[in-house]
Amino acid sequence: MTNTFAQQLATDLHHELTQNILPFWMVRMVDNENGGFYGQIDGNNTVNALAPKGGILNARILWTFSAAYRQLGDSQYLDIAIRARDYILNHFIDREHGGTYWSLDHRGFPLDTKKQIYSQAFFIYALTEFFLATGDGQCLEEAIKIYRLIEQYSFDVSGSGYLEAYSRDWHLLDDLRLSAKDANEKKTMNTHLHILEAYTNLYRVWKDNDLRNQLRNLIYLFTDRIIDPQTSHLNLFFNEDWICRSTITSYGHDIECSWLLYEAANLLGDEMLTGKVKQICLSIVNAASEGLQPDGSIINERNNATGHTDADRHWWPQAEAVVGFYNAFELTCKDHYLTKALNAYAYIQQHLVDKANGEWYWSIRADGSVNRHDDKAGFWKCPYHNGRMCLEIIARVG
Repeated sequence: MTNTFAQQLATDLHHELTQNILPFWMVRMVDNENGGFYGQIDGNNTVNALAPKGGILNARILWTFSAAYRQLGDSQYLDIAIRARDYILNHFIDREHGGTYWSLDHRGFPLDTKKQIYSQAFFIYALTEFFLATGDGQCLEEAIKIYRLIEQYSFDVSGSGYLEAYSRDWHLLDDLRLSAKDANEKKTMNTHLHILEAYTNLYRVWKDNDLRNQLRNLIYLFTDRIIDPQTSHLNLFFNEDWICRSTITSYGHDIECSWLLYEAANLLGDEMLTGKVKQICLSIVNAASEGLQPDGSIINERNNATGHTDADRHWWPQAEAVVGFYNAFELTCKDHYLTKALNAYAYIQQHLVDKANGEWYWSIRADGSVNRHDDKAGFWKCPYHNGRMCLEIIARVG
């Protein structure tokens, strides 16, 4: 019976990916006038052709369509991946100082030239995925260049970990924030999580000893510094000495970390490390389950200092919940984890998928209404979380 439920989930996700998510980006987001992809489609499905083009958006498009082509073999996905690769190589790479720009204007000229390490990591993740899909050596070379710049400028040799943000010519910025809602601290969980993700993908294709050591170090930063030993939740912000500066629990980041951390440890092939991380990851999954609601969804976050809960259901924690709970099911063979994954996807289908216009809404508000204020596609709203959810489950079920 369990296999039947898992197989049906994979079948449903294949349909969601190929009939809803990917077509939206292929049809609605391609900018035929200025090249690449539009920077925004708002919550009412209106294209803003003049919107800035974000680095994170473009890297995530490249990753998603490269991964879709690699796994599903459909040449139309390769066409979009090539378009994304060419636009990134021609416009986002800073040929003078190295690394990638934060954003471009709608015509493709540099707009914000800062080097946010979170964004640099996504370009590594995307370029290595295109290499995995096609064997394109230039993309691997560019990914390695960005990795070396991160290690040269961002890695904190004395305190370990990575500092957040730099000017175009790699001087540490005063304003380190990834977004306006973040704390201005030198080290964050979020950036470390996506460096971990990027270095994992890079190590798949480039078995460099220094990279291996840094990937191992990242795993230990999570197990020893970032994961709260009392609660198994992730702490979010830290000063340069790893003193926690946050009281927020982010349930989506918890569940996302639970499977990305295990994936990284497993890739290194160290059985003792993998065994240790497996137990920690299951503890994170159980902690994240505190955010689950009776309808199968997972709420956004909670401020443990004030007791305030953000009960909106954002699109990306729901997608990560499907993968995280399915990963826990694979690790334990306990059906209640599969049930959580199935319930999360049932919520997605019932509430988040825009069946009339394609893709997913940004969120469902705590009162059950659809959030049309935030983007359908944009600087942060990309096909990566939901596209990856589909591809992960399809691959795992087989």
